[in-house]
Formats: sequence, structure tokens, C-alpha cells
Amino acid sequence: MARAEHGTKNNATQARVDSWTWAVRLFKTRSAAAEACRGGHVRVNGSTAKPAQPVRPGDEVRIRMGGLERIVIVERIVTKRVGAPIAAQCLIDRSPPPPPREIAATMPRRDRGAGRPTKRERRETDRLLGRTEH
Repeated sequence: MARAEHGTKNNATQARVDSWTWAVRLFKTRSAAAEACRGGHVRVNGSTAKPAQPVRPGDEVRIRMGGLERIVIVERIVTKRVGAPIAAQCLIDRSPPPPPREIAATMPRRDRGAGRPTKRERRETDRLLGRTEH
């Protein structure tokens, strides 16, 4: 007797984007997935997605988190959180490779709790990045 795969429905042709991204382990919690959707960090087929927007096999989902963009193609619909091996079968990862550590280390960072940059610091940063007209 064959057992149904965990987290899949036989007739499921679509799922909520927040539920699917959580189920395939792109987010740690479903509420984090919904919050990312509300914040405009999730796009489905090029348009900003609300948490309840449906996704179907073949849809492209783009997620911005931590300054990087994840690009995945929906391969299979799951509605319950599944293990990592099954989750890997439910999507095709088309994300660009992360920048090398040497480049990431040279990016300027502010110390945590240092507050917003002053006007002088913003001008110095703009000058360094070549964003000034002078």
C-alpha cells in the first residue's frame, strides 16, 4: 500500500505564497513569510505578492532577505512544512551566487547601535561611491 507524501494534497494545484515559502523552508516561520510579503520583499512573476496570493507550478518567486535575492521556480505545491530533501524537490533554485567574501568584507558597515549617519558622513560616503555632482 503506497503512502501519500507528507504535506502534499492530491488535488492541490495552488497554495498561498506565504504558506508555500514557509513549507519549502525559505522562511523559518509562516508569520515571517507573511511579514516579508506585507513588507514588499516577495514577488511572484514580477509583481509584489500579498501573503494570500496563490502560487502554481511554474511560477517564479523572488525573495529579498539579508541584502540578497533568492530566485526560485515553483516545481511542486506543498502546504505543510516538509523535510529538507522533499523541500529541495519542490523548487528549482535560480538564485545568483552570493558575492565573494572579499567583496562582502569591503562593503562599508556601521556598528550596531551607531544610529543614522550624519550629514557629513553621508557626503563622505557619496563622494566615495561617486554619487556627487561636484
